Amino acid sequence: MSGKKTKTREITSAGNYKLKTKAIDRLVNAENAPEVSEEEINKYRGKKKFSIPSKVKIALLKFWFAGAVCYFFLWGLGLYIHGLDLLLAMAIGLGLTTDLMTNKLLRSFEKEEGENDRWMMVTVRKYWSIFLNVLYAGVLLYCVFRTYYALNILLGVDPNADITSAEAMLGVEPILFGIFYLAFDMLFIKVKNTFITIFRDAGAKVRAGER
Repeated sequence: MSGKKTKTREITSAGNYKLKTKAIDRLVNAENAPEVSEEEINKYRGKKKFSIPSKVKIALLKFWFAGAVCYFFLWGLGLYIHGLDLLLAMAIGLGLTTDLMTNKLLRSFEKEEGENDRWMMVTVRKYWSIFLNVLYAGVLLYCVFRTYYALNILLGVDPNADITSAEAMLGVEPILFGIFYLAFDMLFIKVKNTFITIFRDAGAKVRAGER
């Protein structure tokens, strides 16, 4: 009895498979098929999982690392070193973090090699890229602290007050520091990409004219 049931199941499943494949062939090769609304199609689609856009991931990554360096270097080393020495230490920390961590993580998100280069100021993959990233971090750090300085003047704080101390109305802390650092980073990268696009378009026009 069990053998007959097994054979019957095999025949039934094979028949169902043939019927389904025939139905699919008819749908694929159908002419003048009626139009189906997108709403109706969505009923038979699987629910899409929520995914964070790559731009948001990159922005959060850059913001988080900048804020982390502010926390560990400014709030940590700030107890022992001050002034230009502290700023130099922060520039080195930000540059090393960008080169060894942020950019490496950005490259790990890539589906194609070089896809995320547009989100980096220094795109070379050599050992000396660390020095370029440290210099670039120094420029960003200068812009960030000048922004704090200008905002504190607008708020009526003594311009000679140390913005890293409690005297400043708008003191330096990781969250706002990370936002300012990210904003200047994105601004400079946007300017760089704009110039690259302009030069590429000009070069393409020159080559087209030569032909």
